[in-house]
Amino acid sequence: MSDAVRAIWDGLKALERPTLTALFAAGDRLTDYSARLDLPGGAVRFDWSKTHLDAAHAEGFLALAEATGFAARRAAMFDGEPINVTEHRAVEHTALRGVGRDSSVEEAHALHLRMKSLVDAIHAGVLGEVKHLIHIGIGGSALGPALAIDALTREGARVDVHVVSNIDGCALEAAFARCDPATTLIAVASKTFTTTETMTNAASALEWLREGGVADAYGRVVALTAYPDKAVEWGVDETRVLPFSESVGGRYSLWSSIGFPIALALGWDEFAEFLDGAAAMDRHFLEAEGMANLPLRAACADLIYARLRGCQSRAVFAYDERLRLFPDYLQQLEMESNGKRVKADGSPVDGPTAPVTWGGVGTDAQHAVFQLLHQGTHLIPVDFIAAIAPGDDLDPAHHHSLLANCFAQGAALMAGKAARDPARAYPGDRPSATILCDDLNPATLGALIAFHEHRTFASGVLMEINPFDQFGVELGKEIAKAIVAGGATFDPSTEALLAEAGIQ
Repeated sequence: MSDAVRAIWDGLKALERPTLTALFAAGDRLTDYSARLDLPGGAVRFDWSKTHLDAAHAEGFLALAEATGFAARRAAMFDGEPINVTEHRAVEHTALRGVGRDSSVEEAHALHLRMKSLVDAIHAGVLGEVKHLIHIGIGGSALGPALAIDALTREGARVDVHVVSNIDGCALEAAFARCDPATTLIAVASKTFTTTETMTNAASALEWLREGGVADAYGRVVALTAYPDKAVEWGVDETRVLPFSESVGGRYSLWSSIGFPIALALGWDEFAEFLDGAAAMDRHFLEAEGMANLPLRAACADLIYARLRGCQSRAVFAYDERLRLFPDYLQQLEMESNGKRVKADGSPVDGPTAPVTWGGVGTDAQHAVFQLLHQGTHLIPVDFIAAIAPGDDLDPAHHHSLLANCFAQGAALMAGKAARDPARAYPGDRPSATILCDDLNPATLGALIAFHEHRTFASGVLMEINPFDQFGVELGKEIAKAIVAGGATFDPSTEALLAEAGIQ
């Protein structure tokens, strides 16, 4: 950490800590810390006024952004420079949405046209009757498709998609039970086409097709990978291999051919709207400066709690059943990106990095975990996400009550309530932010995901870490492979567990 950066952090830590009530009394926080951004598919309101971000913190964080080279890092990412320094790679998921280095945007467009041709051919019946798709992947190859399909196909899908990630055979058997081999395609999604869980599940899916009477099982497989040669070697015909660039990280890959099941379920036009919504957020992030830049503003508020107030977790609650998987998606995006103990230059970090991201769905979560949020000893910043337009056709009372509960929770966390009985007292001054969409559709969902991608990147830059590698996932996988191979020895506890399970 340079002396300049250290001095800025010291200054931030020394700032006064006015309460939220005092901050609202001191000025027009709605003007300063909330904004309505017009996007394809409808506007989205981003309200960070109920956080402790104020003028003094904003000034300090903007100085930090300058000292850590935020603007240059942002430009380098969009220009396709190798900002993933540990893996010597560019970071080009935005090019998949049409915003980035010209050559990368052109390549992404060509690969999308290839995917569109296959999607359109399947919808036209070229591969025979296709009613189901079993999409096999893990991590970023599964979480993004699962989220988008669950959120956007509640009123029906052109093809019924089942996303399987877990190597636990129960997950794959559950998908088999809902599908007919004669009308099912298999998508195998793996950046390297070597992921153990994915390839094991893929082999079992091929056997299921054969047992179901499919003579050419490989003819029912579509491969989604950055290494097309490995997919062809495995047995997939090159006409059904949909590549994507190695410069696209797994947890940022749903915009690539990993989004094939989304396009197959929705149709290409709606998948294009999904990309357009994300691209609109890309352009905002690239062009907006200072606290007008919404992902940067969110990152600054996040660091108040993670770095300055010692908050070890951040909660996300979607007051929309269609977004029930959004907290799961953000867990990987945020914790795999910024859960680091060294900075980009290899030196130790100087404080906490990513908090633990967790959450759930309102109003269910109110009856499960909100006791701790309101009266517990942990200070936990909360994000609420909701849509003004309902996703159902029932009595409007349902949606009015849902939104009332969402807004009430933020108000209650901030205001608190005094009581003579301490068990009934609420301390208040607990922060929350709210993201309110006019509607939830492919474009607004794309924008929401892109917003969080850029928020995560901005946090990483301000903490001087590389948010684009994930070496922490490797050690356990290496040990698991050693166990399966046999012959290795481990600590007494692990040896006893293996013996009890009959593995060694």
